[in-house]
Amino acid sequence: MQQIPNDPVMLLSYINTQLRDFYPSLEELGKSLDISISELTDKLASIDYFYDAKKNQFI
Repeated sequence: MQQIPNDPVMLLSYINTQLRDFYPSLEELGKSLDISISELTDKLASIDYFYDAKKNQFI
């Protein structure tokens, strides 16, 4: 598993940067980094950020 930030705010920044620069979708990011999409979305939902597929970012 890829080492990713544990703090939700730092995680938000990291994930949105990865999505912007390297991955065309959340699913591709999850597969490539070997991370659970459901855990990721739950953690970011805890700070009221949700994935927008059209924008390919958490907003």
